[in-house]
Amino acid sequence: MSEPKVILYSQPGCPPCGAEKEFLDSQGVEYEERNIREDPEYVQQLQELGSHSTPTTVIDDEVIIGFDREKISELLDL
Repeated sequence: MSEPKVILYSQPGCPPCGAEKEFLDSQGVEYEERNIREDPEYVQQLQELGSHSTPTTVIDDEVIIGFDREKISELLDL
């Protein structure tokens, strides 16, 4: 089974974003970070996911709005 694809939409100065990155790093999870301040395309993608806030995490096809450690752990079998 392949590793799930993890995309993290974040922005600077977002404490929950930092907490989630620390959590993912501590678990050895590889993820693609998309800083919404660096690319307007990321803002549009975020809105298309039904979110207007960071962090928003996409794990395969599952969208998690906010840092939900339990849900992330469940989806990644941590």
